[in-house]
Amino acid sequence: MGTWDMSSFGNDTACDWAYGLEDVNDLSYVESALDTVLAAGLGDYVDADAGACAVAAAEVIARLKGNWGEENSYTEPTDKWVRSHHVVPPAALVAKAVAALTRIISAPSELLELWQEGEDGGGWVDAVAELKERVAR
Repeated sequence: MGTWDMSSFGNDTACDWAYGLEDVNDLSYVESALDTVLAAGLGDYVDADAGACAVAAAEVIARLKGNWGEENSYTEPTDKWVRSHHVVPPAALVAKAVAALTRIISAPSELLELWQEGEDGGGWVDAVAELKERVAR
């Protein structure tokens, strides 16, 4: 996985996932990414790609709620979709996003392991916690 920073779209997987938003007009694609992580359960391993997609999905929810994070060229497809789809995320989907983010930063999680191997592991966990706060607001 090509990763250049700890932001929600600071990796190839999340950026590629964002282009799938173009194919939907509802939150089914977002929910599917969250469901993939939540299907792993507490003791099962969460794949890094699934985790990265769920982080990106949670970012969509935060932005739809008006709680925007960093905007740059990597977030452009998502930003465009959010601005053109005035969808209010239902409370159940917001709860799924919070649960998925909590699961991603809890072992066993490949994404967590990969970040812990580097020197920015704590910063990444903090970035996910900040996103979780924006989703929950």
